[in-house]
Amino acid sequence: MSSSKFEPNDDILDFVIKKANGLKGLVDTNLEIIPNQCIQPKEQRLNKSQIDNQESIPTINLSNFDDLNVEKSIQEAASKWGFFQIINHGIPIEVLENLKDAAHKFFELPAEEKVKYHKEKVSPGESVLMFWSAIGEKDEKVLEWRDTIRHGCNPQNDSNLWPPQTRDQVLEYKKWVKPLAKKLLEVLLKGLNVNEIDESLEPLLMGTMSININYYPPCPNPSIAIGFRRHCDMDCITLLLQNDTGGLYVRGTKDNWIHVNPIKGALAVNIGDSLQIMSNDRYKSIEHCVAVDSSRARISIPLFVNPSFDSVIGPFPQILKDGEKPVYKHILFSDYWDHCFIKRPSGKASLDFAKI
Repeated sequence: MSSSKFEPNDDILDFVIKKANGLKGLVDTNLEIIPNQCIQPKEQRLNKSQIDNQESIPTINLSNFDDLNVEKSIQEAASKWGFFQIINHGIPIEVLENLKDAAHKFFELPAEEKVKYHKEKVSPGESVLMFWSAIGEKDEKVLEWRDTIRHGCNPQNDSNLWPPQTRDQVLEYKKWVKPLAKKLLEVLLKGLNVNEIDESLEPLLMGTMSININYYPPCPNPSIAIGFRRHCDMDCITLLLQNDTGGLYVRGTKDNWIHVNPIKGALAVNIGDSLQIMSNDRYKSIEHCVAVDSSRARISIPLFVNPSFDSVIGPFPQILKDGEKPVYKHILFSDYWDHCFIKRPSGKASLDFAKI
């Protein structure tokens, strides 16, 4: 139940964010037409005429992870698509299902319970947890149609501060997914002639991690809203669990949009900007966006694997040793992070900040 009733003239940012009703609370007021602050500019909406139903991103079976053909498939998918799905990855199905159930339990709490976990301003290394409804361009004050809770998964983060509805499930998932992410990164580095992730490389590739839980409530007017605007992740790699509602779209090779069809038990994997920079464009960080549904809630749970904030990211020297020209300069990851969050550039424009 919402903590207060939303009236047409009410301040939506106050209702949704400060009072922690979220978009879920807005929907619970029997909303029939979304407020103006949730209507996306036309250029940010998903253009259905650009959706290609004939194409799909690769699905890679990891049951024989060490097979050279599997490694090659991962490297090729990262190079051509920047996005792929993995099956038979070793994480028990009950771990995944329990995590999705936990997402519903948390977001179906009353606002007065969720507000305990809300922080308006969160710096990268400071927060263990935050709850927010994502705002678009700061000057526009346009709400994206989702609520999110973030679980910082670094040694300094205290999981005792996490909600009891999600704590055990996130910790169990982290136990399985972190080594999987490391193994995927090692395969990708192998394709760049870079050694395995040792103590010197781990901060650069896996220095900070978070597991977010995104909740996209049913939207009365899905064609004029967006769950997540088109963007690229700024991390090294993202592993995403989604429920069967669907709604994730990625840019295809023909500048079209391709739906990432949910596969039970699968994880979607995508390359982030940081790895594109380190690979000197060998691997691609690809635009993606999220559409919302009029009748069903969508759950997505990404693991973001980032460099540490004091890491310097730039093309690996192994790539440049034969005279290849670098596409990107070397920059502090914290500077790149700040640029992406302050400017919120659309699509792949964020990479321009790092180019020479």
